[in-house]
This record gives sequence, structure tokens and C-alpha cells, in this order.
Amino acid sequence: MIDTQGNRDANPDRPAAARPGGEHGSAPHRPRNRFDRMEWAGAFGDLGTLIPFVVAYISVAKVDPLGVLFAFGVVLMICGAYYRTPFPVQPMKAIGAVVATQGAHIAVTVPAIFAAGLVTGLIWLLLGLSGTAERIGRLVSRPVLMGIILGLGMSFMLEGVKLMAAHWYIAAAGLTGTILLLSSRRVPAMLALLVFGLLCGVLLNPGTLDALATVSMEFRLPAFALSELTWADLLTGTLFLALPQLPLTLGNALLAIREENNRLFPDRPVSDRGVAVSTGLMNLFGSAVGGVPMCHGAGGMAGHVAFGARTGGAPIILGIILLLGALFFSSSVELLLGLLPTAILGVILFITGSQLALGSGRLDPRKAERFITLITAASAIWNVGLAFLLGMLVTWIHRRGWLRL
Repeated sequence: MIDTQGNRDANPDRPAAARPGGEHGSAPHRPRNRFDRMEWAGAFGDLGTLIPFVVAYISVAKVDPLGVLFAFGVVLMICGAYYRTPFPVQPMKAIGAVVATQGAHIAVTVPAIFAAGLVTGLIWLLLGLSGTAERIGRLVSRPVLMGIILGLGMSFMLEGVKLMAAHWYIAAAGLTGTILLLSSRRVPAMLALLVFGLLCGVLLNPGTLDALATVSMEFRLPAFALSELTWADLLTGTLFLALPQLPLTLGNALLAIREENNRLFPDRPVSDRGVAVSTGLMNLFGSAVGGVPMCHGAGGMAGHVAFGARTGGAPIILGIILLLGALFFSSSVELLLGLLPTAILGVILFITGSQLALGSGRLDPRKAERFITLITAASAIWNVGLAFLLGMLVTWIHRRGWLRL
């Protein structure tokens, strides 16, 4: 089904009453969450982003996997139940990248990571409750927003290609099979890709099976993680982690996710204010239980939807799995997350990026607006926060009449 703006309905099999405007122009009906095989397949659509960052936090920064997975699991379940769309929860990428690549140089401790989540949560909660996030959202032009989404999609595809290069033959087979199965409701593409990936993982590393035999069940509960926080940790977490993340979160995890959700699911809209408050609350909770800074990324929704998710059932399913892993298998998490070859994670990222880029919308027929979209998209491939600022600057120049093309 195509809507009046030329967008394909993300859920063509839902009843007419659940679509925008209802069956006879009545108020839209919010569908119930589903837990069928397509929701199960879509639940794993964001693994290409989730697994690498979680592994980096655990292996490089030495964060206890119990708190990380516990926070993700609880928040995903709440988001799925509340939003009733495949509303994603992801690690904050800028913070994760700094921790993984520069953490030793700037003395990023585990408490500093929790401090970054605490500060991030307070900032976004304040921006949401004060209405500032909504006012900022109204200032952003559509060409800039389209550029951010398009650039994010391209950056996901490029990162996917890099990961696929590790074992190109596995990636080629996985990508071909996934593309052929994307429209199938009988054989969900993601479940087939995961099975293929796990088999490849065992073939590439036969010792994996012996290691799996050592996995044991051990029940643990997270402790309060902020009890050992020092002023030095708070300063490091604020200056080096939380503040540099803000522009990226604004572009990708607030404006872009609101646009993506409302385009795909107009019967279940979200607001900039609501997403900001949600971001604040989940980071306050996550920092308290030992989690890492989290956000709602547009790429995550594209990944869930690309592999079949249409309701909040997908994040609830993923949340339950992560929560059980945290409570009973936290000591074996690093081993379990390492089962999938990086080439398979690359395929997931590539498909996710393509769906996100395709959903960015039609380019404006006016040359200046197209230029703003393209320059924002090109910059977003490198840095979404700077792309947002550059796009807004060029928009201002255009409105002043100084842009001549």
C-alpha cells in the first residue's frame, strides 16, 4: 500500500482500520504487539550495531556484562510495550567509539562510563520536559532531516562492507540469500541468516563447540553502580563522553527516529519531547544498574523493520533474551556474542543501511533543497552531529538568499 506522499506502507497486511485514518476516516487503532515468526526475525535486525559495541564495552573497557545486558533488556521490553512499534534501543555510538579506541589515553574508567550515562540522562530529561527538544525539532528543515537519514543509511552500508571484507565468501552467500528471502513470510530472512552465520562460525573456529560446553548457568542481580562515582569520573564522563555525543543524539536518536517512526507507523506517532524524555529516563536507569549510555537510533528501527518486525513485539522479544542472558549467563556473554562471524554482522548492517537510505524520501525538485540534503548526507557518513550543524548552517545561508546554484 502506498500513502499519499508516495511512501510504501510498512505493514501492508494490517487491517484497514489500523492504517492512518482508519477504515472510514475514523480515529486510527493502535494494533496489539505481535510475537509471530516475523517479529522474532525482526527482533535480531539490530545485532549489527548492538553486538560490536557491547563486545567493545565488555572486552576493552571491562564493563560487567550483567549491567549492560540487564539495562538493554529492561528498556527494550518497556519501549516495545509502550510504543508498540519496533522502537530500537542502541548503544550511543560516539561514546562507544571513544571508549573502544581512546579510552586508555583519556583514562576512561568504568565509573566514568556510568557517569556519562547519568549526565546524558539528566540533559535529555531536562530538554524533553522543558520543551526545548520539541522547539529544536521545529527549527530543522526537511532537507536537513532527509540528509541525516540518507547519510546514516550510507554510513551503515559502508561499515557493513568493511565488516564483510573479513570473509567475503561468507558475506556474499549470506547477502545473496538474505536479499532473496527479504520478501518471504514463510522463511524469515534474519532467522535464516543467523543459522547460516552460526554454522559458519563453528566451521571457522571448531573450538567454539568445546568452549560452549563450558557455559554454565549462574543467577546474578545487578548492584547499584553509582556508589563509587568520584568527581574525576563525573568530569571525564561529562567532558569526553557525554557532551561530544549530544549533536549525534539530536540528529540520529531524536529527529531521525521520530521521522522514521512516524513515516513507517503514522498510526503510532511519537514526538520529539517524548523521545527526549525516554532517552533521559532510560539512561538514568541504565547508569544506576551498570549499563552503558543508550539511545533510540533510526538505523535500529530500519534494521528491525527490514527483517520483518511491525510491532513492539520485536523489541520485547530481544529484551527478554538479553535480560535472561544477563541474569543467568552474564559470565559467558563475551563467548556467546562472539559466535557470529563479523561478515554476518556486516550483512546485517548493509541491509539495515539500504533500508534506511531508501526510506529517506524523495529529493526535493528545487536545486537548493537538493543541495542541502546531499551535503548533509555526505557529512553524515562521517559525523552525524557535524552534519546536522552544517545542514542547518547551509539552510540559514539559503534563506538569507546567499546560496547561488
